[in-house]
Amino acid sequence: MTLSRLLDDAKTVLDDVIQLRRRIHRHPEIGLSVPRTQEAVLEALDGLGLQIRTGQRTTSVIARLTGASPGRTILLRGDMDALPMPEETGLPFASEVKGAMHACGHDGHTAMLVGAARLLARRRESLAGSVLFMFQPGEEGYHGARVMIEEGLLDGPDAPAAAFALHQTHRFVPGAIAVRPGPAMASGDTLSIVVRGKGGHASAPHDCLDPIPIACEIVQAFQTLVTRRVHVFDPAVVSVTKIEAGTTRNVIPDTANLLGTIRTVSEATRERVLEGVRRVAAGIAAAHGAEVDVDLIRGYPVTVNDVDFAGFVLDTARDLLGPENVHATSHPIMASEDFSYVLQRVPGSIANLSTRPSDGPAFPNHSTRMVMNESALAAGVAMHVAVALRFLAALAISPGR
Repeated sequence: MTLSRLLDDAKTVLDDVIQLRRRIHRHPEIGLSVPRTQEAVLEALDGLGLQIRTGQRTTSVIARLTGASPGRTILLRGDMDALPMPEETGLPFASEVKGAMHACGHDGHTAMLVGAARLLARRRESLAGSVLFMFQPGEEGYHGARVMIEEGLLDGPDAPAAAFALHQTHRFVPGAIAVRPGPAMASGDTLSIVVRGKGGHASAPHDCLDPIPIACEIVQAFQTLVTRRVHVFDPAVVSVTKIEAGTTRNVIPDTANLLGTIRTVSEATRERVLEGVRRVAAGIAAAHGAEVDVDLIRGYPVTVNDVDFAGFVLDTARDLLGPENVHATSHPIMASEDFSYVLQRVPGSIANLSTRPSDGPAFPNHSTRMVMNESALAAGVAMHVAVALRFLAALAISPGR
C-alpha cells in the first residue's frame, strides 16, 4: 500500500483539526468528567456514519467505523483531559478556566484523532474490518482507560486485535515520530509516609522523639536503595517531592509526612522497589524508636509496546514521513501513561509525535508555557490513518472466504 497521498490528505483537514484543538484548549477539563470536550468531539464526528456510544462512569466517547468487508479491528486512542495548573503561554486561545490548562497535548491528541476519523470515513468502501476510536478522559492520574475497559471497551466479537496511540513531545524536529519497542514508559506509583515521633519543645530534643531527622534519613536511604539494590539496566526512580512537618520554629512536631513517586520499567523491579521502600522506612523508624505508616498507592502499570507492532509502526512511519523523521528510541521515558492498561490486553504501541515549535524555546510537557506546533498535527493525523489502513490491509478477509 502506498502512503504517498496520506500526508497531503491530512493537510486538507488540518484547519479543522487546529480549530477543534483550539476550542478544546480554551476550555480545559480535568479528570473523568469532561462534558464540554465530549460535546465538541461528538459534534465533530457527526455525519461520519460512525457507531457511537458514550461512557456511563466517565464522559468517554467510543466510535466505530465499519468497513465495507469483514476483517479485524484496530483501536486508535486520543485522550481528552487537562491538568490542574495555570497557563502562561499568552496564546490568543489560552485557557479561560482558572487553574486548568492543556499542558500535555491532549487537546491535540483528540483533534488529530477526529481528523483521522474523517479521512478513514472517506475510505470506508475500501476498508476490510473496523476502526475503533477511543476518546478517553482521565488520563492524568484518573485511570480513565481502565474505567473504559471495565465498561467493555475491549470486549465483544469485534474486539480490537491491535491498538495504537500518539503522544506529542518536544524532543525532535516538528512532525517526527519516535517509537520504542518493548518497555516504553514507566509505572507510576505513589508513596505516602507518616513518621510518628513525640513532640515537645525545640530546646529540649532529648525529651522528644523528633520525626524530622528520621524522615530525612528515610529520604536519603531511598536513594541508596535505588543505587545499590536496583539493576542499572532495569532502572527505578524514587523521588520524594514533598516533606511536611511542624508549625513554628520552637516546636518539635509529633509527625512528619513524606509524599513522592516511584517509577520503574519492569513489573519485577516495581515489586522489588515497592517492597524495599516499605522495608527501609519501617527499619529506619524502628532503629530510632519511632513508628511509621507507609501507604503505597499503585498507579499506572509499565507501558509495554509490542515489539512486532512497534516495528510495524516504525516501518509505516518511515514510508509515510521519510526515514530521517523517524527514531527508534533506545531507552524508556520515566513518565507513566494509562494506555498501558490497553496494551496489557491488546498488542499495540504508543508513539511520540514531535510538535516542537519551529522557533523560540520548546517548553516541556506540564510546563505553564508549553505550546504546540500546530502544523505538525497533520503528520499525526496521517500517522493514525496509515497505521490503521496498513494493519487492516495486512490480513484483509475477502467476502466469501
